[in-house]
Amino acid sequence: MRFITRRLAFYVITAWAAVTINFFIPRLMPGDPVKALIAKNQGRIPTDAMPALYAMFGLDEDKTLWQQYWDYWATLIKGDLGISFTFFPLPVLDVIGEALPWTVGLVGIATIISFFVGTIIGSGIGWRRGTWADSLLPISTFFSAVPYFWLGLLAIFIFSVTLGWFPASGSYDRSLVPAWNWEFISSVIYHGTLPALTIVVSSISGWILGMRNMVVTVSSEDYVTVAQAKGISERRVMTHYAARNAVLPQVSSFALSLGFIVGGTLIMEMVFTYQGIGFLLFNAVNAKDYPLMQGCFLVITIAVLAANILADFAYAILDPRTRQEG
Repeated sequence: MRFITRRLAFYVITAWAAVTINFFIPRLMPGDPVKALIAKNQGRIPTDAMPALYAMFGLDEDKTLWQQYWDYWATLIKGDLGISFTFFPLPVLDVIGEALPWTVGLVGIATIISFFVGTIIGSGIGWRRGTWADSLLPISTFFSAVPYFWLGLLAIFIFSVTLGWFPASGSYDRSLVPAWNWEFISSVIYHGTLPALTIVVSSISGWILGMRNMVVTVSSEDYVTVAQAKGISERRVMTHYAARNAVLPQVSSFALSLGFIVGGTLIMEMVFTYQGIGFLLFNAVNAKDYPLMQGCFLVITIAVLAANILADFAYAILDPRTRQEG
């Protein structure tokens, strides 16, 4: 209970700090968001609506900053993230709700694939260190150093422009109406294959290197040596003794990476013009859509905090020593 209480208290304070910073974002950025909205929607929104817009966006000058802060918390508790400037008059929550599944589906599946495949390959390379398997490490090191955007552009040039196997942009065929049928689902898979492969190739090397180094470290421990001395098969020693203990840091890192799934791979979504939350955030920044920026930042922050909590508790379950240290 002491471990749980300490960790939850830490994350509650962190969440409060994140929400507070999120509150000050539109108030510290240059320009007036309400005047920018009216200028963008000339003819649609009259200038005499400015006081109502200031009140709606929580920027009412008749209220003190402290009152605005409490009003912001009150709206958050109700699940109200405000109205988007770009998609006016749609609520921010609805806009994010449309983009979030695309990012979670694409980046989530790609992250899970890269984790499991990278962990398995890393275990084999680490256990067979000094053999031909080590020749794969320079390739992994190369891809771990390659930026997402460069690999994405290279993939588009080879597989879209040159070979014509995959589309260069978009998340589905725009001539289709989104529905739960095979025609639409196959289009989503077809458009998402190249971005997903880009993420897998870019991130799998990190899992391979991390697992390989941990297996090399763990394989010299006494319990592994004793297991080998007992005549237990090499495969069982690797999977049940070496890899089982070496995977602990990997599980913690994987839980953290789940939080960044919500943030998406911003550069990747920009390169492929993929309609995830990362691309949505990029457009919100360009359009100075402060409510949408706040909403995206808040959702990403909550996802990262939730992933950190998951990582802490997963590690505590797998390694009881962390509970004693907490």
